[in-house]
Amino acid sequence: MIVYIYHMNLRDLHYLLAIAETRSFNRAAAQCHVSQPTLSMQIKKLEEELGVRLLERSNKRVMLTDSGAQIVGIARRIVEDESKIRNAAKLMRDPFAGMFRLGAIPTLASYIFPAFVPTLVSAFPKLKLLLVEDKTERLLEQLKKGDIDAAVLALPAGDAALAEAHLFDDPFILAVGSKHPLAKYKSIAPAELEGHQILLLDEGHCLRDQALSLCHARGAREDESFRATSLETLRLMVRVPESRFMTLIPRVAADKNDGLHYIPFTKPVPMREIGFVWRKSSSRTQLIDVMLPKLRKVAEKL
Repeated sequence: MIVYIYHMNLRDLHYLLAIAETRSFNRAAAQCHVSQPTLSMQIKKLEEELGVRLLERSNKRVMLTDSGAQIVGIARRIVEDESKIRNAAKLMRDPFAGMFRLGAIPTLASYIFPAFVPTLVSAFPKLKLLLVEDKTERLLEQLKKGDIDAAVLALPAGDAALAEAHLFDDPFILAVGSKHPLAKYKSIAPAELEGHQILLLDEGHCLRDQALSLCHARGAREDESFRATSLETLRLMVRVPESRFMTLIPRVAADKNDGLHYIPFTKPVPMREIGFVWRKSSSRTQLIDVMLPKLRKVAEKL
């Protein structure tokens, strides 16, 4: 004995929707580019599979039954989802389209995102950008989990699963208030920090670790009376009239109009290396290869 097993498929849902729209087997068959007998047979098999009548047939017209109307509503949503899947796959086949999730550390995000985004939007009009600002440790976790596609942060990332590329060097500048004893300096040697106390960011910021390393090497000490959670807070604390505070600001964040005195260091200039980091296994490597030179050009102007 031969047993025929029918399985409902998307094609048959398209047939059903065409009938619901045209109210005619002939017009539905023409719309679906099949013969009328083929379409009729498939709809009959669909009814047998579901165990309900979907259509009322007569010589003059075709009508949906109550069950048919309900199932057409569900079928329409399924076909819409199919369309979304096909569109998503189409975007995925285009390496320069779809969602790209880019992270940056807090001491960079406010300064590079406004510069990077217009370039990326212009170069990749079909790309949808999602921007994430977070501390280094959490960005690296998100990268490895696949929650973001790439991040801009201080190198090295220190993870064998991640690839990294240099974007630009970001020198440190000493920032003091207008009445600070060092405000008259045109430049300062790193060794001249010895004995001075410097305000730093709170725990968890990689900039804090870099600044501490410089301070310890040059005999400067952290001023533990205050720790800031952002560069802007540091900037405001140093700018307070009669302030004895001083801090290290990366050049990318320096603002000549903020009322602070920025004193560049003489050689060897302390700096941090800023890079682009992504998963070695990433499916967006082709996009990243094209993106990197464009971001480097923008970074040169920072």
